[in-house]
Amino acid sequence: MCQYTTKRQFDNLKMPKILAQGKTIECVSKSNLRTILLQNGIDLYNDGAKVINCRGIGSCGTCAVKVEGEVSAANWRDQARRSLPPHSPTTDLRLACQTQVLGDVKVTKFDGFWGQGSRIVWTPKG
Repeated sequence: MCQYTTKRQFDNLKMPKILAQGKTIECVSKSNLRTILLQNGIDLYNDGAKVINCRGIGSCGTCAVKVEGEVSAANWRDQARRSLPPHSPTTDLRLACQTQVLGDVKVTKFDGFWGQGSRIVWTPKG
């Protein structure tokens, strides 16, 4: 029952659902999106980014995804990295490593080393 002391507290815990690459994943509210996706076998990184990435510190931008639903506001790392090429601050992408899941979300991954392309690699449904 995690860190919660009673079954009642655990039962009242909000468990948002993430739809990504044809999977429905439940997680604890405020979970890190990158961590949950990787733990559940989601192909978060494209091509060489599977090997060459910052491992979640927000400096490389290769975990960029489109997120629909309730998530944390973009922090300074997310905003700063997405303001640099090949990303653009005007797109609706987010860095999974800098995003907390607050409610149900749908995740879409695009092509390109940094996930910045226009072709969809996978959608919430697969």
